[in-house]
Amino acid sequence: MDLSPSLQSKLDHLPEQPGVYLMKNARGEILYIGKARVLADRVRSYFQKGSDHTPKTTLMLSQVADIETIVTRSELEALILESNLVKRHRPRFNVVLRDDKHYPYLRFPVKENFPRLTIVRRVQKDGALYYGPYVPTGALRETLKVIRKVFPLATCEIEIDGTAERPCIEYELKRCMAPCVGYQTRDEYHEIVKQVRMFLEGRDTELLESLRAEMEAAADREQFEEAARLRDRIFKIERTLEKQRITQTTSTDQDVIGLARKDTAQGTAVDLQMLFVRGGLLIGRKDFFWPAAEASDEELIRSAIEQFYNKDVLPPKELLVPTPLSEATLIEKWLSEKKGEPVRIVAPERGAKHQLLLLAEENAAAAVADHLRDEESDRLAVAELKRLLRLDRPPRRIEGFDISNTMGDQSVASMVVWEDGQAKKSDYRKFRIQTVQGANDFASIQEAVVRRYGEAEDLPLPDLILIDGGLGQLAAAMDGLKKAGRSGLPIIGLAKASGEKEERVFLAGRKNPIMLTPSSPATHLLQRVRDEAHRFAITYHRKLRGKALIASRLDQIIGVGEIRRTRLLRKFGSVEKIAKATDDELREAGVDAKTAAEIRKALAGTASGKDSE
Repeated sequence: MDLSPSLQSKLDHLPEQPGVYLMKNARGEILYIGKARVLADRVRSYFQKGSDHTPKTTLMLSQVADIETIVTRSELEALILESNLVKRHRPRFNVVLRDDKHYPYLRFPVKENFPRLTIVRRVQKDGALYYGPYVPTGALRETLKVIRKVFPLATCEIEIDGTAERPCIEYELKRCMAPCVGYQTRDEYHEIVKQVRMFLEGRDTELLESLRAEMEAAADREQFEEAARLRDRIFKIERTLEKQRITQTTSTDQDVIGLARKDTAQGTAVDLQMLFVRGGLLIGRKDFFWPAAEASDEELIRSAIEQFYNKDVLPPKELLVPTPLSEATLIEKWLSEKKGEPVRIVAPERGAKHQLLLLAEENAAAAVADHLRDEESDRLAVAELKRLLRLDRPPRRIEGFDISNTMGDQSVASMVVWEDGQAKKSDYRKFRIQTVQGANDFASIQEAVVRRYGEAEDLPLPDLILIDGGLGQLAAAMDGLKKAGRSGLPIIGLAKASGEKEERVFLAGRKNPIMLTPSSPATHLLQRVRDEAHRFAITYHRKLRGKALIASRLDQIIGVGEIRRTRLLRKFGSVEKIAKATDDELREAGVDAKTAAEIRKALAGTASGKDSE
């Protein structure tokens, strides 16, 4: 390989230390980021004569014009830096996870007097216990549903001090024992906390034995209603565990990685599946898909581990992998520091742990087949759209817009992105409409289009713009493109006629729309983009509307500022409960008699349910 003098000079003067190297092309774009225990040895190995490289690495090296190195104090620091840089730059020749989500966890602050479960997406070192990750979020909802049915744990947000005037409906339904009014002591509440912990941590044998002992003790005291309640709780827990239990071998938290490959015309498609097992219970799974991957199993697994746990994800005590990793010790050290206790990476070849790996591989094989079917459907869809809309090329990037408001109030616009058959949420944008008064969807969509395409933003231009609406909305959006200097971008409107099922596509300069076949891949693709834009707009509008509602009802009260408003909402939980609060309760919240009178005046009718909101 012929090297330029400048590149040869870089190779001759590489550091003999651990660190990270960045390979760049002639335009300064980063092609690949790697780490090394000794930078000089690792980087020079790419350019040695007779090196046996994969076609992908050979292609990369043919484009390398510059190499930048960053020295670190240890190989562990190099691993962390490499993960951060890959996450930030997403180089073309690295194995990159297309995933920017923060996964949900259950947070349980067990050191509080009356701890309650909350859903969070960031794990912090705050003394609370965290359970998860729950992927998909449906698994989290199911877990919470079971806990709220089985364990009478408080779910409100008020301060529990035993001085509340009366219990809420949860007490009547036997889903809470009303510690807020003093019906349950702190010690009694923490017995429930202990049971919830055992359930979440998979200590079901210990939990069931404890509940059975309580049931028998209640029966001996002739407290038969309490004994029956405990019997029902035991039954519900046993049924739940039967559905979720996948292994009885250990209660150790485990993440299990499985791989599956399938040859296609484009190369080798690979799916990597992660199963999250907590206390022997399968609480979720996540898959990562590459349509064409030349990387080895070890490189894919290592990259997935480094990038996945580089986010706010708490590692398990044990990570099961299908093939031994040459850098397992280094990765274990990094994960152990992140978790605060030892983490092991194991490649089992037999036994129950190997059976878990086979289960992960079965899931990966099913997932890779599903992804390939979806890709084929997307290829047919974009090819059909190119033909129907007479586009210059298949639309691999589609941006969809929608408007949401309530009688013109809190008007917002959404922009969603569909790229290569997937929602690209990192590129989503939302716009709070600024220049339009009242309910004017035409002017609102025009403003959103101008702001998206007229502002300097580091986003690629779409191959197709989709507007939710007919000729009016399309014309307004086209005016927006003209103002933004982007008249040449392909744009369509999508709408149904009143009372009809068929979707209609409206094109610029054409009065009559194109009628879409309901079952065609093109129809399904456009509907998915339109529906996602609608969902995103509605979600943003509701958020703004909720904030405005609270502000309009509390912030306009004399004597209630931001700090007092926050304190009142934290104590009572809602505006309606503030309206129902007694003078003593308001005084306990730091509200004087004059301000209390202002609150009652402003919220008159809310407590009795007369207020529409």
